[in-house]
Amino acid sequence: MDMVCIVCPNGCRLQVDKTDGGVTVQGARCKRGENFAISELTCPMRSVTSSVRTTVDGYPVVSVRTDGEIPKDKMFEFIRELSKFTLDKRVPIGTVLIEKVCGTDINVITTSEML
Repeated sequence: MDMVCIVCPNGCRLQVDKTDGGVTVQGARCKRGENFAISELTCPMRSVTSSVRTTVDGYPVVSVRTDGEIPKDKMFEFIRELSKFTLDKRVPIGTVLIEKVCGTDINVITTSEML
């Protein structure tokens, strides 16, 4: 499998193969590229940004993000959880809106100031 590393500005073109003995990575110019490829193949993770509805005047929505990465296979569950949430008060940037989203240790936080 071919992939491009996104960890640093080098953008290394990686050749990644999964075998019975594990994962082999060629083309990485640094250890971070190798770790990225292995993680992407075995347990891909994503930071997610989105928005949630509010009932606050002047703020029909507020931007949010995860405060860490969630497993890629939980992204649709995450979006469904966000769609059920409505914020009913003004909050400062960085406020935790949903704790331990999708059964992870990751929280959803605001990325806009509403004060």
